[in-house]
Amino acid sequence: MIKQNTIDLVFETARVEEVIGDFVQLKRAGSNMKGLSPFSNEKSPSFMVSPVKQIWKDFSTGKGGNSVTFLMEHEHFSFPEAIRYLAKKYNIEIEETVSSDEDKLVANEKESMYLVSEFASKYFQHVLWEEEEGKAIGLSYFKERGFTNETIKKFNLGYSPNTWDALTKEALGKAYKLEFLEKTGLTIVGEDKQFDRFKARVMFPIHSMSGRVLGFGGRILTNDKKAAKYLNSPESEIYHKSNVLYGIFHAKQAIAKLDNCFLVEGYTDVIQMHQAGIENVVSSSGTALTPNQIRLINRLTKNITVLFDGDAAGLRASIRGIDLILEEGMNVKVCSFPDGDDPDSFAKKTPYEDLVKYLDENAKDFIQFKASLLMQDAKNDPIKKADLIRDMVISISKIPDRIKREIYIQECSRIMDISEDVLFSTLAQMAQKDLSEANKKFKQEQKAFDVVKNESTEAIAKIDVVTLLEKSILEILLLYGHHEVEFENVFIQFDENGKEIETIEKVNHKIYERIYLSLQEDEIELANPIFNAIYIDLVAQFHQNESFDKNHYLNNLLPEHAEVVTDILMNDEKYQLHGWLDKKQVFVKEKDDLEILSRLVTETIVTFREYLINKLNHELMLQIQEETPEFTPEEIITMINDYNKLKVNITRRIGRMRSDYN
Repeated sequence: MIKQNTIDLVFETARVEEVIGDFVQLKRAGSNMKGLSPFSNEKSPSFMVSPVKQIWKDFSTGKGGNSVTFLMEHEHFSFPEAIRYLAKKYNIEIEETVSSDEDKLVANEKESMYLVSEFASKYFQHVLWEEEEGKAIGLSYFKERGFTNETIKKFNLGYSPNTWDALTKEALGKAYKLEFLEKTGLTIVGEDKQFDRFKARVMFPIHSMSGRVLGFGGRILTNDKKAAKYLNSPESEIYHKSNVLYGIFHAKQAIAKLDNCFLVEGYTDVIQMHQAGIENVVSSSGTALTPNQIRLINRLTKNITVLFDGDAAGLRASIRGIDLILEEGMNVKVCSFPDGDDPDSFAKKTPYEDLVKYLDENAKDFIQFKASLLMQDAKNDPIKKADLIRDMVISISKIPDRIKREIYIQECSRIMDISEDVLFSTLAQMAQKDLSEANKKFKQEQKAFDVVKNESTEAIAKIDVVTLLEKSILEILLLYGHHEVEFENVFIQFDENGKEIETIEKVNHKIYERIYLSLQEDEIELANPIFNAIYIDLVAQFHQNESFDKNHYLNNLLPEHAEVVTDILMNDEKYQLHGWLDKKQVFVKEKDDLEILSRLVTETIVTFREYLINKLNHELMLQIQEETPEFTPEEIITMINDYNKLKVNITRRIGRMRSDYN
């Protein structure tokens, strides 16, 4: 287990904007930073990062937290995995307690698979650089491909020796379990023996966006026709081919910075392009492009340039992936290389400036590229030309943005010399089925909306009020719970003539004590169960500890509680209550004044009480209309009168606070 002092040091050192900046393109927005949500397919940025408060909030999904919770949400790390990742990023040495045998048995299975994969990567690198077979065969092959030592080390390339169980023996000798060697696919286990999956192959580790080794690709160097040229790790708990892009770890910063991603087919294409100076490049590793892979790029940029080999058959086979890119709302360009060249060979022989110029000048809009490619087949055949036009309209129909669709229809009309009306008509016919489904869904949603619309607007407003008030209570506790300030206790008495006498007593309370005692007096719980759980927890924290650290508190919250707390902390620049308090906004900078803090707490509690009284009165009035009310009409009227007397006192107190402001 990781020692607490290491965990504390990681939290103190990690900068949330730096950690998230490795995964999301962030832009400055005042004192905060913003970007597109990595958890949804939003079009407008609602993902906010606060460098000052060291927290983040995704308003599209409600998620939020600190740098560790981001890694747990985004990379699906366990807490220890996130701490280890940050420790590695910031060069912090991890101190651990001695684990018992029982602790080892219950260790996280995925973490064990990651550790085995990391060991295998280092082993393959060791063989490549240190052992004669690795140097003579593996290293020689990479050098023949034109890779420098720096490039080979950058991508952690390695070599698996021509022995049936070299890796397995080495791993077992280092106390790694056969169970996890098998689950990662590194070892194939038979009835009476076990052997390595990869044998006599150069090895390409496949990394996640965070840099963890997920699996491997191995290329055979012999002419053995019985063996596959490329062999990949099988699907596992940590490796899902459809969710991974080769090179994304090394390319992510360049993609975000240059706002464009080059998409190629193979491992060596990525590596050679990197070596040539083009680092914003990834590969689907020879598999068909998937929506999840496209969304991975979408977290970093909206722009993809697909690089195709010069081979015509390959172009036609790969062009199908363009429709998937368009469906995700991405901007896509296409660039092909001269016949006989692919990104690997072209980058190897082309100087950096010329390579950049070629990519810039030859990257065509997808519709121009598709037209030029398919027109070669159509030539003067009207039937083939009609099929080509239909094919292009199908691609345009995938674009979710209506304005973009219209622009592409105009471009298609110009290129193919056909009227826009015909193209729009074809587009409408293709969309007819989808339109029918959309209309059906719309009618269902409209029906549901009508039900909501007919509900009492007063009831809807009340939901907003109670949520705002309860959030206000939590905000005060989070920001000022430990402050001690002077409060007024108001007592109402009557003299012998029945005249009302108001007595004011001044007492000192810590803010959390004042709120707790006030709500206890009225036996009030917060209506929202998550809010109430946080409220109870906060009061307990203040009661048990002399000091309160918001970041430390946030680090130990459940995810659903962390979302609420970060939402409140991200919005604490301006404190504003509902109704009459709208006109009496109290800003954070004023709250440092103890008198203002006292008023703020009192106003919030009093307003909360007033709301609850109105709610009780409303519920009692509804009972009168019921056939079998819980109380008799006389009892209900009496209770309403009592509540109204209490409300008069509260309203009078609110009025006095108003006059204090003026």
